[in-house]
Amino acid sequence: MNNFLKRMNYYYDKVLDEIDAGVHVIDEGGNTVIYNRKMAEIEGMAKADVLYKNLHDVFSFEHNEESRLLEAVEKGIKIENAKQSYYNNQGLEITTVNHTLPIFYENERIGAMEIARDITKLEKLIRENRQQREETRFTFQSIIGHSPAISDVIEASKRATRTDSSILIIGDTGTGKELFAQSIHNASERAHKPFISQNCAAIPDNLIEGLLFGTKKGAFTGAIERPGLFEEAEGGTLLLDEINSLNIHLQAKLLRVLQEKKVRRVGDTRDRSFNVRIIATINEDPIEAITNGHLRKDLYYRLGVVSLSIPPLKERREDIEKLAYHFIHKYNEKFAMGVKDIDPSLLSNFFHYEWPGNVRELEHLIEGAMNLIEYEESITYHHLPFHYRHRLQSQPFLKKEKVFDHPVDSNKHEHIGHTLNDYLTKAERHFIQQALIRNQHHITNTAKELGMSRQNLQYRIKKHRLT
Repeated sequence: MNNFLKRMNYYYDKVLDEIDAGVHVIDEGGNTVIYNRKMAEIEGMAKADVLYKNLHDVFSFEHNEESRLLEAVEKGIKIENAKQSYYNNQGLEITTVNHTLPIFYENERIGAMEIARDITKLEKLIRENRQQREETRFTFQSIIGHSPAISDVIEASKRATRTDSSILIIGDTGTGKELFAQSIHNASERAHKPFISQNCAAIPDNLIEGLLFGTKKGAFTGAIERPGLFEEAEGGTLLLDEINSLNIHLQAKLLRVLQEKKVRRVGDTRDRSFNVRIIATINEDPIEAITNGHLRKDLYYRLGVVSLSIPPLKERREDIEKLAYHFIHKYNEKFAMGVKDIDPSLLSNFFHYEWPGNVRELEHLIEGAMNLIEYEESITYHHLPFHYRHRLQSQPFLKKEKVFDHPVDSNKHEHIGHTLNDYLTKAERHFIQQALIRNQHHITNTAKELGMSRQNLQYRIKKHRLT
């Protein structure tokens, strides 16, 4: 008999732990008697932290709210699809949608059970979207730089503000794709309407569909009546960031929504019309994304009515100095500091660094340096975080070309020109000239070595009158 009970308990525990929903059962005194693996995951706790302990000793609730489980056991009421936020024993907020009901044995109330679905991430994402809607602050004046590479994109973006066509913004991580998206929205007729941004890579597949399209109450366990981002962005702009990370199955649904201009909430049978401009971003070449199965070809054509390609920082090196000083000013205000300058030799190294993290990396570097600076008024090489010092030292071009090995000497103007820009211009000309020689003036190979596009290289060859 004992062996039979052990086996039955094993079956019971095994089944409960395989259920993809949280299960929590308390007795009439509010003590936990059943607590499955999924519930432990949702609440970020070990079973031993909860089992056989009173709810009030483990969890806390806001605004004098009571646990739905305790309500069910004390009042004998059934509560369906109700959202509740509470805190675990480490003070972390958890939000679930629960189906709670009392348990009776021979007409006596002996406890209560709860089946829970975790929506903590979904609630956080919705709050972040609302916050972003309130903080849509970037305009074209926020874009720093006057290089031909960035100026062309700014002009194309300004022209795109006149219509409602979908836009695909292509660019590496850290190039400022959302800055352009917000600028387009704020310069358009939709500026007074919502701007909602959603990073498609940040959401699990099981949440993204409901977040985008909305949900109908009862569509699945824990589903409540909620509009999606298309409905919340009505009249305004919806930015779908990193669209290539969206599940291919959902890309097909998204394509249908964009083509029909109607959205259907998950579990609903009614279509709802919407008036939203779609801007999407992608952090890889769209053709490669299609080839690699990251992006549907038909969705690419639908989104890319207007395509904007944001150049990486290494293709707009003329803007590095202005960007660096912009970030110094920004963090001077934020940290109440008085940094005024960057050492010229360090700025020279900035000019030739590859910047794999683009403008975002430059900003983080300046912020990091200003955290390490004490009373000096100028950022020098020694104020950089260690890993950046190591990266700058290990750059291959610093070893190849002696002209970049020496710091700028302000007493030798006859060699470097009268301004830093003169020096940087000469350095760039020499750098490109040597690369052309190494590649026997083969444009494609030279552009590949320098990490820039053919068009950018040809522009610089003309600029420096190289043959």
